[in-house]
Formats: sequence, structure tokens, C-alpha cells
Amino acid sequence: MAGSEQYVPAMTEIAREAGALLMGYFHRRIGFEYKGDVDLVTEADRASEALITERIRARWPRHDLVGEEGARVETGSDFRWYVDPLDGTTNFAHGFPVFCVSMALEHKGERIAGVIFDPTRDELFAAEKGSGAWLNQRRIRVSKVNNLAECLVATGFPSHKRHKNPNIFFYHQITLRTHGVRRPGSAALDLASVASGRLDGFWEFNLNPWDTAAGVLLVQEAGGTVTDMSGGKWLLDSRETLATNGLVHADFVSLMGDVFAGKGLEELPNPVEYGRNRAI
Repeated sequence: MAGSEQYVPAMTEIAREAGALLMGYFHRRIGFEYKGDVDLVTEADRASEALITERIRARWPRHDLVGEEGARVETGSDFRWYVDPLDGTTNFAHGFPVFCVSMALEHKGERIAGVIFDPTRDELFAAEKGSGAWLNQRRIRVSKVNNLAECLVATGFPSHKRHKNPNIFFYHQITLRTHGVRRPGSAALDLASVASGRLDGFWEFNLNPWDTAAGVLLVQEAGGTVTDMSGGKWLLDSRETLATNGLVHADFVSLMGDVFAGKGLEELPNPVEYGRNRAI
């Protein structure tokens, strides 16, 4: 840990404050607007980032910061924050209660602290480098499932340019080879679920640093493994994220390789043929 300061208590306070702000908006079911093609951005998203940025700047004025909604402080500091003020924006905008606040702190290129707060369940996930992972002050560990066929896993899809994303093919094949695939809509919470043993694995393409910085640290501190899809070293700017409990990681990487290579793939059922034969 850099210096003697412990960051998680202050991060927890900030995340809870931002979460309370989000819930106020959520209960009022505010409207939303479009950013880009389909990416929904709410007033709550911006307000949460402004609050978090203000709190960080007040406590640590010399730290750099990168926020999902555009906040930037770039001074060349050894410390850099990665902030997603509302991960799961589309869920939030539609009134679906799966979203969170995600914050992570990096020192000289190494993530040293991370917090993910789910305000709908009042669940605060936290991790410090070398100190383990916690949920509401209770130590958490990854699952002990060692058979891919028994795993419950999760993934995500982009909110725009979905036609250029290959994940639907991976979704299909992995669905057939695991106990099930979930798509909750918040990468940060998916990673927190791997860390807490609720999920055995998670994969997604083209995530951003603010999506993954806190969640990956949680998984690692909970005893899990995070790599790219080929099993190579995961970096903060990696465009591939594969997180598991570690026990099934090699099998998951092997399965990913088979899908990339088009090896042994199961074909999708033909909907036209199904339509002809279904009972009416």
C-alpha cells in the first residue's frame, strides 16, 4: 500500500453518498437522453460523477482522475482514480434495479484500492491490494466450483454497434457448456459477483478502465484469476476481460480458444424449422 493512508474507508463514504444520490433519482424515475447511438446517459449519471469528483479533489487535490462521463484531471501524478459514477446506466434509465457506483485508485500503474457500491441492495464491495476483498465488512472469496459444466457465469454486450461484436457466438457456445449464462448489465457488479462466489466466471469484450478497475482488483483479492481471453496478462487497457474463480480458468480459456477457432461449435437451432414444427 502506498504510504500509510488507508483509502477504502473514505472511498466507502463517497460511494455511499453517490449511491444515495442515485437512489433519489431512481425513485423519481427521471427521463433519459441519448449519448451516441443508443448509450443512455441520465442526469443522475452526471450528478454522481460531479459529486465523486468534488469529494476526491477535496481530499486528494494532487491526484489525477478519469471519469466515465468525461471528468479528467491529468497532472502526471503517481495516483490516478478511475470512476464509473453509474455502471448500468441503461438498467437505471429503464427502472431495472441493477446498477452501481465503481471507484478504483491506482498508484504508479498498480491498482491499490477499489470499491463497488450497489445502492439497491445496500451492498458495499471493497478491496485493498494485499488485504483481501470484503462485502459489507465480511470477507469474501471466489467459489470452489471446479467443473465448467457446473459453473454459473455472466457476460455483457455493448450498448452500440452490437452487430460488430462477436459475443453472441461466445454466448451461445458457453451457454451450452456451463450451467447457465446471465447478462445483468453491469460489468462492475458482475466482477463483484465473481469475487463473492455468486458467479464462477465472467467475460466481456471492449470494456473501459472505469468498468473494470475496481472489479478486477476485487476478484484478484478474493483469490480469483483475471486474464485476457487467451490466458495472457490482463492490463487496465485490455479489450478482453476473462475473470474466474481460478479453478476453471484453464478450461474457460480453452473453450474461448475453440470458439475463436470455430472448433466443435454447436449450430443454432433453425427458427424456420422450429416454427413449422411447433405446436399451435
